Amino acid sequence: MSGNHYKGHEVSCCIKYFIFGFNILFWLLGMALVGIGLWAWSEKFSVFLGIIFFLELTTGVLAFVFKDWIKDQLNLFINNNIRAYRDDIDLQNLIDFTQEYWECCGAFGADDWNLNIYFNCTDGNPSREKCGVPFSCCTKDPAEDVINTQCGYDIRAKPDSEQKDHINVKGCVPQFEKWLQDNLTLVAGIFIGVALLQIFGICLAQNLVSDIEAVRASW
Repeated sequence: MSGNHYKGHEVSCCIKYFIFGFNILFWLLGMALVGIGLWAWSEKFSVFLGIIFFLELTTGVLAFVFKDWIKDQLNLFINNNIRAYRDDIDLQNLIDFTQEYWECCGAFGADDWNLNIYFNCTDGNPSREKCGVPFSCCTKDPAEDVINTQCGYDIRAKPDSEQKDHINVKGCVPQFEKWLQDNLTLVAGIFIGVALLQIFGICLAQNLVSDIEAVRASW
């Protein structure tokens, strides 16, 4: 018995080498993906956060320096939307929401609605809304549960003293400026909080880069 050798099925050399080669291939692919990931984290993550922070800081500085230009652009934006008020229901809802929220009417006053073909006061205007304003300009009556969509009809044909009793006569641009002044602490706090969070994120990213470099050095 001692001189006899057991002869059974043997694993094919081709299969063994094929599987071994397959494992090597996947191992190399895995290492490549890990390398790409480490490169992305070490080279791009903190830089990306820094760029975002720099852009936000630049935007804040430019907003302060060019505040008059921004006000003019806001005025232009509102007036252009007033002209197209009845052309787009989404735009109409946006303007109504803005005028209700800020308790304002037009960009700098109710007469800005002369820019709209339905609300202007020209003699040839056949619209029932002639010389009026949208309902969103009207002052709210707490006793009314249903919105009176006709509350602004013919209101600008009345004396200024009477208009004040029915509509908000202040423009949306001055009201927005007033809101910013009244909530300057809140707005500044939000910007500072966001900036601190981003700086904290940059610090974490830099620590991660240091850890990655330490791991690389140990290789």
